[in-house]
Amino acid sequence: MTATKRAVPKELLDGLMADYRKPEDLIGENGLLKELTKLLVERALEAEMADHLGHDKNRPVENAAGNTRNGRSRKTLQGEFGQLPIDIPRDRHGTFDPILIPKHQNRWNGFDDKIVSLYARGMTVREIQSHLEEMYGTEVSPSLISAVTDAVADEVKAWQSRPLDAVYPIVYLDCIHVKVRDGAVRVKAVYLAIGINLAGEKEVLGLWIAQTEGAKFWLHVVTELKNRGVQDIFIACVDGLKGFPEAIEAVYPHAAVQLCIVHMVRHSLNYVPWKQRLAVAADLKRIYQSATAMDAEQKLAEFEARWDAAYLPISQSWRRNWPRIIPFFDYPPEIRKVIYTTNAIESVNMSLRKITKNRGSFPSDEALMKLFFLALRNISRKWTLPIRDWKAALTRFTIQFENRML
Repeated sequence: MTATKRAVPKELLDGLMADYRKPEDLIGENGLLKELTKLLVERALEAEMADHLGHDKNRPVENAAGNTRNGRSRKTLQGEFGQLPIDIPRDRHGTFDPILIPKHQNRWNGFDDKIVSLYARGMTVREIQSHLEEMYGTEVSPSLISAVTDAVADEVKAWQSRPLDAVYPIVYLDCIHVKVRDGAVRVKAVYLAIGINLAGEKEVLGLWIAQTEGAKFWLHVVTELKNRGVQDIFIACVDGLKGFPEAIEAVYPHAAVQLCIVHMVRHSLNYVPWKQRLAVAADLKRIYQSATAMDAEQKLAEFEARWDAAYLPISQSWRRNWPRIIPFFDYPPEIRKVIYTTNAIESVNMSLRKITKNRGSFPSDEALMKLFFLALRNISRKWTLPIRDWKAALTRFTIQFENRML
C-alpha cells in the first residue's frame, strides 16, 4: 500500500520561513530544522505517553494501576543534527519505555551504521571521531566508536562458520601480510578464500589469521572449508607457495591445482632489466597462450634457447612448476580466461591493502578481523553479476565434470 503524502499548509511554511536569511538559519547548529526535530520528537513522545497511560495530559486517570505522568528527564541524542537535547516524559511507576527513543539509547537510529561504514573504509577511531565532529558537530568518544564496531563480533563468528555450497567450480586462495601489535609488533598472514559458485558469482568463503604463511596452515583452511560443507572443488587457483598444492590435494584429491600464470610472469620478470622486459614478456606469452601443453613445452624450449644464458632462473622456475602450470591447457578458452589469473582475489587484496595503508599496525587479531570483515562486506556488495563468459565455462564444466556436478 502506498503511503499517503501529507500536505504541509503553505501558511505554516511561510510562518516558519519568515526569519530565513541564510542557510545557517535552516540547517545550522541552532537552525530551524534542528529545533523542529526537537519539537516533533517531544510531541511524539507525549503521544506515546498518552497511549501508555490511556489518558491525555491534565485529563482524569483512566488506567487501573493509577499510573500518572511524573515530569520529564533530559537525554542528549547524538546524530546528524549534532547533539540534540530531548525532554523525555516519565511516569510514576517507571513502566514507560518509548518506541521512538528506547531506554538507554542516546544515538539516532542509523548513526551507528555511519560509524561502522566509516570504519569499514579504513578510517581509524580518531579519524572517525574527528569526522563526526566536523560533519555533525557532535562529540563521540573513542570508546563509543570501539563499542559500536565491536558489536559486529558476533556477525564475524556467524559468517566465518556459516554453511557453504557443496560444489565450487573454482576457488582462489591467496594471502596478504599485515602488522599486528601482539605484545610486540608482528607481521601476520591473512588467508583469504574466494569461490566461484555454480551461478558464476564470487563469494568470500572465509578469512583466517596466522603467524606466518605456510602450507600447514593452508591445510587447516581447506579442511575447514570441507567441514563447512564444500564437498568438491574443480580447480584451485593459487600462487607459488611451496607445499600449497599438496595441502589442497590432501583434502580435495580430485581438484586440479593451477598456479597463477600472472604470478609466474611477474616472478620471472624480476630477473630482467627494464629495457628487455617487453621482449621477455612477449616470449613468455607465447608459452601460456599455446593451444596445447605439448605446444607450450616447445615454446618453453625455444625460450630456454634464447634467454637461458642471461636469465637461467626463469626457465628453471617454469620447469620446476610445470606440472602445476599445464592443467591450464586442459581447458578451452572460456575456462582459461577464468583461471588464467588470481585477479579475482588480487583485486580484493588490493582493496584491503588500501584501507590498511594508513595504519602502522592493528592492536589485536580481533581488530584486524573486524575491519577486514566489514571491508569484505562492502566489497562483495558490488558483485552483482556473474563473472564474464561464465555460461560458456559452466557448459564446459558440466560436460567435463558430469559425475561431480551435485
